[in-house]
Amino acid sequence: MPRLIDRNRTMRNLEENFKLAKKHDRKGQKALYDLLSAKMLAIANSYVNNLHDAEDILMNSFFTCFSKIDECREWKSFPFWLRKIVVNNSISFIRKNKNILYSDVEVSELESTDDYWEDETEEIDMEEIFSKMPDGYRLIFNLYVFEDKKHHEIAEILNISEGTSKSQLSKSKKWLTGFLKQKKDEKQYAE
Repeated sequence: MPRLIDRNRTMRNLEENFKLAKKHDRKGQKALYDLLSAKMLAIANSYVNNLHDAEDILMNSFFTCFSKIDECREWKSFPFWLRKIVVNNSISFIRKNKNILYSDVEVSELESTDDYWEDETEEIDMEEIFSKMPDGYRLIFNLYVFEDKKHHEIAEILNISEGTSKSQLSKSKKWLTGFLKQKKDEKQYAE
């Protein structure tokens, strides 16, 4: 029951502070920042893999958010709207600051790794994975898995072909499978 009470309190705070922030009230803006910044920082960092850059993206995202808050009509959609700003700013940052080379390989050329996922039930440290996953794989993996983008949307966002998006996702799965297998082997060896 306490968890439900906390959630209700959080939702009430979100609604109240959203209304204040729409009036450009600094306390309401600060409260929204305090409520959502940790999660948004984690999202930005999952894209850029650099905490300093993620913090810059976070600050720019909140600045954009509070400058354009009138565009967000409902307090309930505010976290999703802010997330979209963070993701878009992260992608813009990557475009400006990182030269990512995507290789075009037919998806059929890559062996399927889906069977491995069914057996993998151990706890996964996503932060470690994202810190080690190559940039191109991580970007497409995030867009496909966490932002629920389709390959044609990813291709349009990143200005790449749909085939490249598919092959990069397949490669990211293969990389992730190898990474998890290596971690599992290391754990077994240590025991």
